[in-house]
Amino acid sequence: MIAYLDCQKMISNEKILGPLPTNGEVYKRAFQIAWPSALETILVALIGAIDTMMVGGLGTNAIAAVGICTQPKFIIMATLLGLNTGVNVVVARRKGEGRQEDANKTLRNALLLSFLLSLLLSTIGFVFAEPMLMFAGASVDYLSISVVYFRYIMIGTFFQLMSLTMTAAQRGAGKTKISMVCNLSANFVNVIMNALLINGLFFFPRLEVAGAAIATMIGNIVAFLLALITLLRNNGYLHIHLKDDWKLDADTLQAIFKISIPSLVEQIFLRIGFFTYSRAVANLGTIDYATHLICMNVMTISFGLGDGLSIASSTLVGQSLGAKRSDLAIIYGKVLQRIGLLMSIIMGIGIALFNTEIMYLFSKDILVIEKGETILLMLALVIQFQVNQVITMGCLRGAGDAKFVAFISLITITFIRPIGTYVLAYGVGLGLVGAWLSIYLDQITRLLTSKYRFNQAEWMKIQV
Repeated sequence: MIAYLDCQKMISNEKILGPLPTNGEVYKRAFQIAWPSALETILVALIGAIDTMMVGGLGTNAIAAVGICTQPKFIIMATLLGLNTGVNVVVARRKGEGRQEDANKTLRNALLLSFLLSLLLSTIGFVFAEPMLMFAGASVDYLSISVVYFRYIMIGTFFQLMSLTMTAAQRGAGKTKISMVCNLSANFVNVIMNALLINGLFFFPRLEVAGAAIATMIGNIVAFLLALITLLRNNGYLHIHLKDDWKLDADTLQAIFKISIPSLVEQIFLRIGFFTYSRAVANLGTIDYATHLICMNVMTISFGLGDGLSIASSTLVGQSLGAKRSDLAIIYGKVLQRIGLLMSIIMGIGIALFNTEIMYLFSKDILVIEKGETILLMLALVIQFQVNQVITMGCLRGAGDAKFVAFISLITITFIRPIGTYVLAYGVGLGLVGAWLSIYLDQITRLLTSKYRFNQAEWMKIQV
């Protein structure tokens, strides 16, 4: 085990470009960047799960009404998520190169684009909420509820997308605690407002599902304001002022788009695949779909661990390459992969041991609980592949290898997962179990291909 964690043995001698830090220094730096992001994504996912638990008290239709909005929302967000990947990578590279003014110019250009796109996309979502949700597979039993929920969510999405652009830039600069504070504060507000508005506590009206949406909207506004405040400070590495030069710069935009366009393509593939997959599961029936949504909430928590470490790997790899230390990029990538593997094993064991208790937290429906117990056992193994591949993909993104990541997303999420679901769930007749077996195929494929790409190390030559 000690040899497995030894940084000196993670890289061959011919790839070493200078003095290597000690094990303690490497792990300290990795934890400094990783723990805020990992804690943030896990706690945000936990709060999201609590959100589902609160809505779950209103019944199975309420769970389905909220869950059906997830993929249409992320389709709306896809363009900005792609943009933010570019912002994160470019800022990280400029930080490594010691070019602070160019990092700030990247931020300003990104904020202008984010404002225009966020306003346009959230408006489209608000206006076309009903046809979008019908296309997503919403049942007539809960369509009207989901439309109300989605429209409130779209108002909050404008503020959410703007704040995500700001925190993506801050993460690129290594300020992962800022993103953590913004998101956790927003989600804390969300949970408090949920309790007040869903059930109508004290003098607040009982708004049920609509109350959950309003609570989320308020939380998004809080995140936006906190993220903005961090950039208005004069002593920050990244900062903005009205007197700054806000003109769009061709070279800056080119650098952003070099990463953002492939990342946008990746997001489009992701959303098409997840949308098709979600619709296929929704057609299995309300009980199966509610069970699936609960288990996906648990999976999101495990994904939060991988995503947080992925953010750290992207930042550290980008900064190392910017400083012309590709050897450190390799070491940081492997260190975070090993940390992720150990943590995913612990999390998987916990899910397997307490699967029944976890299901009871979300629902009291016996059919939902029984189906969910089986799915959670499957999840306990899935996350062993999931967490590792997410971190490895983060390394590749940080290096600017966005085209490869987009291609793998096309193959696995757009084709393997949805097609596997239709074949296994409907063709073979395995139902919800078949839908989750397709996730195995997706995750294993992504893990094997991303590991091969990382080990080839061609990503070290990419210029940003």
